Amino acid sequence: MIVRRIGIVFFAGALAWLAQPGRSCAAQASPSQATITYVKVFKTSYPEYVEIKVNESGGATYDIRQLDEQPNPQPFRVGQPVAQKIFELSAKLHDFQGENLNVHHKLANLGQKTFRYESGSVKHETTFNYTLDPAASQLLSIFEGITRQEGDLSDLKRTMQYDRLGVNDVLVQIETDYNNKLLPEPELLLPALDQLASDDKYLDIARQRARALAAHIRVAH
Repeated sequence: MIVRRIGIVFFAGALAWLAQPGRSCAAQASPSQATITYVKVFKTSYPEYVEIKVNESGGATYDIRQLDEQPNPQPFRVGQPVAQKIFELSAKLHDFQGENLNVHHKLANLGQKTFRYESGSVKHETTFNYTLDPAASQLLSIFEGITRQEGDLSDLKRTMQYDRLGVNDVLVQIETDYNNKLLPEPELLLPALDQLASDDKYLDIARQRARALAAHIRVAH
């Protein structure tokens, strides 16, 4: 949980514009459409492995896990404004063809990141530790925001099912991320928040927090 707090300031600016209405239905990224993939590998962190795939229509999958766990991509959707921005930034980077984004001096290991563009038989990718390129930095921020949001939602669903006493701690994390404008489409959290708020098997403090957060999201979005 502590590791996920790193980089709040960096992500907040680039993600503020993403507070747009989203879609809650899930869909696999269609192989017939161009797809942008983001992969991050950072050993000894949590999570160690992140893979987000988004196609042009907003169909997407995410796989967020430790390296010793089996791949388990899950379908979801991103809103059209988010998908459009991802592909616009990819185009600015020539869909990663021949792009060297890495800073050419020694830095601490911040995790190996890869951007990949695929359309039919066309495939380009670039890998870096840290970049100063503005378009690449913004694209990285968007994918990190998606990662944070899906991680928050996964944590909430897991604790609701298996650790009722831990639900309030997860809600505090989500509330902090929301207040810092780190969640690109927070309205996608509403079904889980509403379920929690209406179920008396959870602690009253958690139910009240879920109810208040859901109300804030509805007013803002």
